[in-house]
Amino acid sequence: MNSHHFGISPAKLRRWGIWLFQAAALALLLAMAMPGRAADNRAVKSRVAPAYPEIAKRMRISGVVTVQATVDPDGKVTDAKAISGNRALSPAAEEAVRQWKFVPADAQSTVNVEVTFALSQ
Repeated sequence: MNSHHFGISPAKLRRWGIWLFQAAALALLLAMAMPGRAADNRAVKSRVAPAYPEIAKRMRISGVVTVQATVDPDGKVTDAKAISGNRALSPAAEEAVRQWKFVPADAQSTVNVEVTFALSQ
């Protein structure tokens, strides 16, 4: 079956294909050019180690929890929310990150940080 069965000429299909390709390329360039506000780069001034949840220790759960922290201009964490990682470890990671301090900046920012939970041998 070819495009003539649908009433669309091959030339028109090529033009649509070229236009679609150009639109996709433009969208990709714009996405790469725009800085993401989901995770800014902001240096950590001081970290607080998480308290390993007792249940997670007993179950031998370890891993990395990624926490999205909202940081005010003074470097204080105003909100922390786990966005990936084991749910048994997430509350401890969030609580620890809420106590972190970041370097001051001109504005509030959102930072993704990783908190690692490792069982000792």
